[in-house]
Amino acid sequence: MKITILIPAFNEEKTIDLILERVLNQTKDWDKEIIVINDGSTDKTLEKIQRFSNKISVISYEKNQGKGVALKKGLEKSTGEIVIIQDADLEYDLKDYPKLLQPILKGETKIVYGSRNLSPRVGGEKKYYWGNLFLTKIVNFLFRTKLNDINTGYKVFERKTLKELGIQTKRFEVCEELTLKALKRNLKIVEVPIFYTPRSFSEGRR
Repeated sequence: MKITILIPAFNEEKTIDLILERVLNQTKDWDKEIIVINDGSTDKTLEKIQRFSNKISVISYEKNQGKGVALKKGLEKSTGEIVIIQDADLEYDLKDYPKLLQPILKGETKIVYGSRNLSPRVGGEKKYYWGNLFLTKIVNFLFRTKLNDINTGYKVFERKTLKELGIQTKRFEVCEELTLKALKRNLKIVEVPIFYTPRSFSEGRR
C-alpha cells in the first residue's frame, strides 16, 4: 500500500530538517509520499523544508491557519491508501511507524492512535497531561469507550475513511473532531503504545 505522511509545520526551524531526515530514512524502502504543510511560519521553517523539495511535496501559505486547516489541505493533495499524521517536532519516535500501521494492514481497523499513556512518560507539562486525560475520560463516558489518549499527535487512518470523516475545525481541536466523528459512526479506534518525549515551553511547545 502507498503511505501518505502529512507533516503540518509552524515555526519549527529547530527540528523540521531533523524530522524530515528521519522520516525519509524510516520510509526509504516504502511506496510513499511525504507532504509538508508550512502553516504560515515566520522563521526559517520554509527555507529548511525547501532543501528537501526534490524528495517531498510542499504546501505553503503566508498566514498561520492552524493544524486542522493544514491537515485538510494536505489531505486534499494526498494519494496514499493510508495516511500517517506526523508532527514536525521530535516528541514522537518514528520507529513506531510499523506498530502504528499493522492494525490497518491486518484489516483489524481503519483508524489507529498511538497512545502516549500506554507507555511510561518521560517528563512533560502536567497541565497538558491532565487536560488530555480529562477530555479523554469525557469522551469515554459519552461513548462508553476505553480510549487512553485522544489528543495524541500520532494518528493513522485509511485515507478513504479520513476523507469521509472530513475536517472542519481549524486548529488543535481537530483531534477531538476526528475522534468524535469516528465514534459517532461506530468506527473502531485501535490504540497502540508509543514512545513519547515531550518538549518544554523553552524548547518550542505551544
